[in-house]
Amino acid sequence: MVHAPNRPPAGAPPVRINLYSDTQTRPTPAMKAAMMEAEVGDEQHGDDPTVHALCDRMAALMGKEAAMYLPSGTMCNVIAILTHCKKGDEVLAHETSHILHSEGGTHAALTGVQIMPLKGARGLFTADDVRAGIRPKTRYAPPQRMLEVEQTANIGGGVVWPLEQLTAVTDVAREQGWATHMDGARLMNACVAAGVAPKDMVAGFDSVWLDFTKGLGAPLGAVLCGSSEFIGEAWRWKQRLGGSMRQAGICAAACLYALDHHVDRLAEDHANAKALARGLAQIEGVVVEEPDTNLVFFDIKGTGVAVEELQRRLALQGIMVSGLGGRVRACTHLDVTAAMIPEAVSAIRDALHA
Repeated sequence: MVHAPNRPPAGAPPVRINLYSDTQTRPTPAMKAAMMEAEVGDEQHGDDPTVHALCDRMAALMGKEAAMYLPSGTMCNVIAILTHCKKGDEVLAHETSHILHSEGGTHAALTGVQIMPLKGARGLFTADDVRAGIRPKTRYAPPQRMLEVEQTANIGGGVVWPLEQLTAVTDVAREQGWATHMDGARLMNACVAAGVAPKDMVAGFDSVWLDFTKGLGAPLGAVLCGSSEFIGEAWRWKQRLGGSMRQAGICAAACLYALDHHVDRLAEDHANAKALARGLAQIEGVVVEEPDTNLVFFDIKGTGVAVEELQRRLALQGIMVSGLGGRVRACTHLDVTAAMIPEAVSAIRDALHA
């Protein structure tokens, strides 16, 4: 079986409205200029000043002691679990979490942990759900070592975990002596939407990472934060997994630019998502989930059109959406303007009722 991604079909029109994912963002001209001007060194050797500037800034932003620059958020999750856990340990996470659904079975293949899926509406679980997952400490049960939370909850609909609920679930984890880890792929979306400072949002977590390649618009990279001891141990896994880099300051400069210029503007993406949801809700046969942030999920079963067919029809018009769990997902981001929203709604309406 070939696992390489498909290239765009020959003759396909250029994409003009890309609602597929915020991973589709491209660096702005000003971000590219910052990258070209970056002072660089050998990141693996510890002498890239721009990477150090990014890591120091991220540690301070998250209220942690240290940070580490990595190529991807998935590598952040893998390294965090490898650092917190041993083979045969158990991690508790939501049943729709990224570590279960979107990391290619990495944790079975590489980390040797098993993941207990917790249920809960819209990608969230409660303190009682965590307590219900506690196993007796016997030789028959796997040692439970870590609780994982995804902020925002992607498959849940881009839902923001309320700060009080985060505190409640991490309190249970601490009572059990577990480590706590946040998958912060869209953490800044959550902070902007909730009006909560990042360090307050992640205060209950031993480790957390932020992805710069989604709404923040950088071409590469995520930063994993935690205690100095945790990051020191994590560096061994970074080396083992090939995550150590060379002149990475070129890409770290894009991340620093994003922190300066692309955080507050995430509110525009959220406003565009709400406008998109309002428009889609007016289409006969479409059921829309009200978005918290920049992800709009909608069910089109009532139209009689399959998700894949809608994607095909829209692609012929240069419009991209994604399918996830039997629903359509439309994602607003840096490259989706307010003016594109009514055009996208009109195209989706026409495609569903062609």
